[in-house]
Amino acid sequence: MATDLQRLIQDLRDFAEIRDWEQFHSPKNLASALSVEAAELLEHFQWLTEAQSRSLGPEKRAEVGTEIADVFLYLLQLADKLGIDLIDAARSKMLVNAQKYPADKTHGL
Repeated sequence: MATDLQRLIQDLRDFAEIRDWEQFHSPKNLASALSVEAAELLEHFQWLTEAQSRSLGPEKRAEVGTEIADVFLYLLQLADKLGIDLIDAARSKMLVNAQKYPADKTHGL
């Protein structure tokens, strides 16, 4: 997985470089774009019931997948710009969450 992720990050760098978009990819701009894409993802679930949100039709699921990809790609670019290893950051955060929310005290709430 790490190799696939590294390859994708390099592909994103190359994509931006070829188009001379690097000038626009500051951490601030990438964080803003990430926020916009996350809102576009949320829009697909607006007004759905819990049950409806769990059983999307094929077309809607494909649209949601596209928005998830946008969020993921901007997140990767932002982490890359800031020199943050997403896998390490996620693992660290999971350890923090495990201590903060121990299963024996939170299970079944």
